[in-house]
Amino acid sequence: MPATPEGTETQLTASQEAVLRRALLWVIALNLGYCVVEVTVATLIGSVSLFADSIDFLEDASLNLLVFMGLGWAARSRARLGMGLSLVLLVPAIATLWTAWTKLALPVPPSPIPLSLAGLGAFATNLYCAVILLGHRHGGGSLTRAAFLSARNDVLANIAIVIAGLLTAYAMSIWPDLVVGLAIAAMNVGSAREVWLMARGEAAAARPRA
Repeated sequence: MPATPEGTETQLTASQEAVLRRALLWVIALNLGYCVVEVTVATLIGSVSLFADSIDFLEDASLNLLVFMGLGWAARSRARLGMGLSLVLLVPAIATLWTAWTKLALPVPPSPIPLSLAGLGAFATNLYCAVILLGHRHGGGSLTRAAFLSARNDVLANIAIVIAGLLTAYAMSIWPDLVVGLAIAAMNVGSAREVWLMARGEAAAARPRA
């Protein structure tokens, strides 16, 4: 599909919408599956960054489900849903801050090898999801834009998690894991702002002219 400027979208044909729906269902399944993997590893080794990322997988699954539901809606309704999704993007940031606070109270570094391996698995999962969504990121306006941004951010976050595992193995400190977890939170806040602004632009464009 051709690229579109911020606040606009291309009109999906019936066949394009069907392809996008199949892609979204596949992405939802992948996110839910790896959420279970990461939350299990995070709990076992006490990792802030993995816990933040596991919640992010759950958030991604929820976001893509909402995108799936909103595809057949009118433009103004999709714009409102996009603004709602921007708030959903803040959920991992809030959860990460709470986890970081509890980690400071019990400063035990996570086991570095499971941390790095889980990060690599998350990287592969999110990279695949980002590739699936890449060709659809403009077709549904702020909805598909939100889904693509979330997957893209997760790829970057997973690279940082692997690096945090290596640094933890070297220094045996809580700080690499803690810093990466907080960086993931900050990245989600930036994405939330971008999706909110795009959805507001779509809502304004769909408003009836006097």
